[in-house]
Amino acid sequence: MHRPKQVMFDHRKYKPFQPIDIKDRTWPDQVITAAPTWCSVDLRDGNQALIEPMTVAQKQKMFGLLVEVGFKEIEVGFPAASQPDFDFVRGLIKADKVPDDVTIQVLTQARPQLIQRSFESLKGARRAIMHVYNSTSVVQREKVFKTDKAGIIDIAVAGAREVKRCAELAPETEWVFQYSPESFTGTELDFAVEVCDAVTAVWQPTPDNPVIINLPSTVEMATPNIYADQIEWFCRHIKHRDAVIVSLHTHNDRSCAIGAAELAIMAGAQRVEGTLLGNGERTGNMDIVVMAMNLYSQGIDPELDLHDMDKIVSVVRECTQIDVHPRQAYAGDLVFTAFSGSHQDAIKKCLDIYEEGAPWEIAYLPIDPRDIGRSYQDVIRVNSQSGKGGVAYVLANRFGFELPRWLQIEFSQVVQRVTEDSGQEIHSDEIWSLFDQHYLNNEKLLSLENFTIEKNDDRETFTAKLDYYGTELLINGEGDGVLDAFVEGIKQAINIDFEILEYGEHALGQGADAEAVTYIQLKCNGRRYSGVAISKDIIASSLNAFMGAASQLLSEQRAAA
Repeated sequence: MHRPKQVMFDHRKYKPFQPIDIKDRTWPDQVITAAPTWCSVDLRDGNQALIEPMTVAQKQKMFGLLVEVGFKEIEVGFPAASQPDFDFVRGLIKADKVPDDVTIQVLTQARPQLIQRSFESLKGARRAIMHVYNSTSVVQREKVFKTDKAGIIDIAVAGAREVKRCAELAPETEWVFQYSPESFTGTELDFAVEVCDAVTAVWQPTPDNPVIINLPSTVEMATPNIYADQIEWFCRHIKHRDAVIVSLHTHNDRSCAIGAAELAIMAGAQRVEGTLLGNGERTGNMDIVVMAMNLYSQGIDPELDLHDMDKIVSVVRECTQIDVHPRQAYAGDLVFTAFSGSHQDAIKKCLDIYEEGAPWEIAYLPIDPRDIGRSYQDVIRVNSQSGKGGVAYVLANRFGFELPRWLQIEFSQVVQRVTEDSGQEIHSDEIWSLFDQHYLNNEKLLSLENFTIEKNDDRETFTAKLDYYGTELLINGEGDGVLDAFVEGIKQAINIDFEILEYGEHALGQGADAEAVTYIQLKCNGRRYSGVAISKDIIASSLNAFMGAASQLLSEQRAAA
C-alpha cells in the first residue's frame, strides 16, 4: 500500500497567541511626541549574536561610535559570563573612557555569584546600571527550569537582594537597578506583575530614585498591537508606577520589532533597548536607527545624531562582519534610489521647485537624503525601467544640463534602447557619454567656418561660409534676429523646407565665464531633429545647435537617397 509522503509544513502544530483582555485600551489614541530614553545593547546582545564576537579593538570602536551618536545608556557586556567581557568593562573604567553624561550597563542572571562578579567589574564607575534577569515564561518554567511560580519569584527576589547588598558595599558609585522578567511576552501578565512587584518591594524605588523594569519581547510571539496591550496592562497594574521606568526590549522574529516598540511607547513605556541596524539573536534586535529616524521623519528630535549614516554603517559592518542590505530602511545604499520612470519624474519635479528651509514635501522621499549624509546624486539611477525624469535628473545634477521636456523624451529613448540591450543599469558617466556622442560630438554634415552680421532697421543680415558635405557653401540671409537670418540663408542655399519647432538655452554654471548651452529642434516633413551645442558665445551656441539638428536631417536624407 502506497503511503503519502509526510508533509512537515503543517500549521496545525501552532497555537494562536491569545489577545489581551483590555477593553478600554488607550494607546491607539496616543501620539509619540518625544524620543524615549535609548539604551544600546550592541556590545552585549549584539555581540553575543555574532559568529565571531568582537575583538577588544572592535568593541572600543563600537563604544566610541555609540558615544558619538549620542547614547546616554550603553550596555557594555555580560562581565560575569566571560573574561573578555569582564576585562573590557574594567578597561573602560580604568582608562576613564566613559563620558560623564554616559551611564554604562551590565547584564547578569539573578544568581549571587554572577551578581558579585558583575559588581566587581564595575568597581570605580561613576554611575552604572545593574541589569539582573531571570526567565518567567510558561515554557521556561515548565520545560527548562521545571519549577513553579513560587520558585521563579524566589530566584528574582534573591537576585534583587544580592544586587541591593552589593550596591550598599560600593557607595562611591551611583547605582541604578534594572530587572527583566525574561520572555515577558510568554509570561502570564498577572504573574509578570507579581514577579516585578516582588523585586521592587526589595529595592523600594521612589520617584526621585526610580528603578527600570525591562519587559522584553525575547521572542516576538504576536502582532505589535498585542505587545502594546501587554505593556498598557502592565503599566496599569504594577505598583509604584511613578517610581518605575518601563523599558522595552523587542526582538524581530516576526519582523515587527520596530512597530511593536513604537506602539508600546504609545502604551506608556519610557525607554527602549536595541542595536544599531538591528543586529541580534535570530532575526535580530530592534533597530534603533530606524525607530529614531522614524521619529525624525515626523519632526521629532530623536536625541541621537545620525547625520553621518555612511560612517555608522561602515563601523557596524566592520565590528560585526555583517553586511547591510541595500534596501535596509534609512541605512541601505538604495533606500533613496528610484529606478522607476514615473518615480524619477515625480522626484525631479518636486526637487526642481523645492526651496531650502521649506517643509520637506518631495514625492517618494520621506526624508531629505542630505540629512544623513547622502546626496541627491544617489536618488535617481537609470535602467531599462527608468524614464525621461531619471535621465534628465542625472544630466541636470551631475552635468548641469536642464533638458527641455521634448529633449528629455527623445534622449530617454536613446538611453532605454541601450539599457534594454544590456539588461543592466547604466551609470551617470555612461549617460553623459551617450549624450555627448548623440548631440555634441556627432557627425556634422554642416559646420560653420566664419560669418559676419550686419544690423539695419531692426533686421539682421547674416553672411557665412559653411562646410557642407566637405565642400564650401556660401550663404546670405536676412531675418528678425541672427538665428532667423541664418535659417533663411540655409533654406535658400540647400533648398530644404523646415522650421524651428523648439528652442531653449541656459547658462552652464555661474559667473561671467560660464558657457551657454542651446537646444534646438527642427521639423521637416513631419519628422523632428534635435541639436545641442555649448559655447561661451550664445550666438555661436545657437548656430552650432542648429547645425547639429540640420546634420541629423541631412544624414537621414543621405541615407534614404
